[in-house]
Amino acid sequence: MKSRIASRRDLEFQLFEVLDVEALTRRPRFTEHSRETFLSALDTALDVADRKFAPHNRTADEREPTFDGERVTMIPEVKEALDAFIAAGFLVSARHYEVGGMQLPSTVARACHAVFEAANVGTTSYASLTIANANLIAAFGTPDQKRRYLPHLHSGRFFGTMALTEPQAGSSLADVRTSARPRPDGTYSISGTKVFISGGEHDLAANIVHLVLARIEGAPPGVKGISLFIVPKLRVLEDGSLGERNDVALAGLFHKMGWRGTVSTHLAFGENGRCVGELVGEPNRGLSCMFHMMNEARIGVGLAAVMLGTTSYLHALDYARERPQGRPLKDRDPLSSPVPIIEHADVRRMLLRSKAYVEGGLALCLYAARLVDEQHTGETAEDRAEASALLDLLTPVAKAWPAELCLEASSLAIQIHGGYGYTREYPVEQLYRDNRLNAIHEGTNGIQALDLLARRAVAGGGRSLELLGRAVARDVDAAGKDERLRGHAQDLARAFEQLRATTQRLAAATAADPDLGLANASAYLQSFGHVVVAWMWLRQGAAAARALPGATGPDRDFYEGKLAACRWFFRWELPCVAHPLAMLAALDPTCLEARPAWF
Repeated sequence: MKSRIASRRDLEFQLFEVLDVEALTRRPRFTEHSRETFLSALDTALDVADRKFAPHNRTADEREPTFDGERVTMIPEVKEALDAFIAAGFLVSARHYEVGGMQLPSTVARACHAVFEAANVGTTSYASLTIANANLIAAFGTPDQKRRYLPHLHSGRFFGTMALTEPQAGSSLADVRTSARPRPDGTYSISGTKVFISGGEHDLAANIVHLVLARIEGAPPGVKGISLFIVPKLRVLEDGSLGERNDVALAGLFHKMGWRGTVSTHLAFGENGRCVGELVGEPNRGLSCMFHMMNEARIGVGLAAVMLGTTSYLHALDYARERPQGRPLKDRDPLSSPVPIIEHADVRRMLLRSKAYVEGGLALCLYAARLVDEQHTGETAEDRAEASALLDLLTPVAKAWPAELCLEASSLAIQIHGGYGYTREYPVEQLYRDNRLNAIHEGTNGIQALDLLARRAVAGGGRSLELLGRAVARDVDAAGKDERLRGHAQDLARAFEQLRATTQRLAAATAADPDLGLANASAYLQSFGHVVVAWMWLRQGAAAARALPGATGPDRDFYEGKLAACRWFFRWELPCVAHPLAMLAALDPTCLEARPAWF
């Protein structure tokens, strides 16, 4: 039986046939790598995920972390899995050789990490947060901070978090109240509370490094007055050894619907006046630093949604092949043998829909990772700048579209299982609960929509959208030469032009009346996402069409399946954007006009 965690064949297809990561080995940073080393890393990830992460996924859900008033306790398999992850080098898979890293391209590192998210997203979260935490300190920390923190974050001796959300503020970071008072030695006294801090307390590592948003006394109100601080659980001395507890107290745990293996905490900083933090970056510029971590985390959230949807789909696919029930419509003989439910057209409809969502979402997230590689190693300054602009534009889409549509794949997996899917005897109900979080954390989908429409799509007079249009046009032109894809290419070109025109209309309306222009931002984001994922499917369809003539056996079936999912998306999904884009361009005020008292 094939893996129910992830499709290695699809990951290989995305990496080499769609994204051409092998071409990266011609760049100085990756010259010691090859297709073989990339596949070796992926196979190692699949092996560790299968042996160490997947087996305790259900147990971690049933026996979530507990707090007895003094310490957090969790099942021992979590640490065993993370130790195996670290030993295999995945905590520093994209970092330099000099710090013990594999120096993999971001695209390959993300693909490897995706496997762990599919196997056990709760346990993987501790590693994900630590990687993002270390990347932020590497980007903005002082030489002294890098010296004292990075070796330990890279080795797994320290784990990391980000501490943004406060009880009274939620996602409204402008209302952050945690304070930072300057101390004579250049550090700051931190005081305040944070909630929903994933990985905020545990014994998985010797120390936990919190990255905390706070206001320096006298700072301007709103987001322009927020600074960022390193606040370790235990103070870190000059030689890297650990000192006393840093007055960071666990006030309690949150008990979540899903993703239960990741401890979610309410933290109190400075209750006794002894919490010390170190400023990261410039005063009052904390959000610009934190967005470095948040943007990375947002792509990670989208990828987690993709992979939870993927493993849901793979479980449903195996169940549909194995579960006999009912007979073909043309054979009503009750004495004939039931057929596997995959023989029923409606089950194939649900499987095809799921496949279109999860494989389209995977293509989008790995494309975003490929842009990271271009941003850092592109051959010219112009290439790097264009990749950065495209990545900035697509980040909210890569987070929010999979969080909504790949959740639907998890829902469809339950439906394919029928009544059994709604029981805890089958894993798909947990996968749905785990996946439901992704539309909420790291900025709700509604916040991503506002960010996309109000800022990113119109930045620089729409330059990023223009760059996206050029990239889409190149693939449209190439696909137009293939008779099987020509109609899809034309449909995508029309949809993108409608998206472009709608964006211009909304930009003008928002400049005149922000409430009216942004009232339907969520519809804009979903439509934007559908157009972009249609592009991803055109790219996949083109790669499959190129390979199909020489393919036989399972490979031929694989490519035919890609083309079928491509047809599904263009025939059933892309046409759905026409109406919302028309309503957006018309500035429909229905939601804006609905008064709170009417509900």
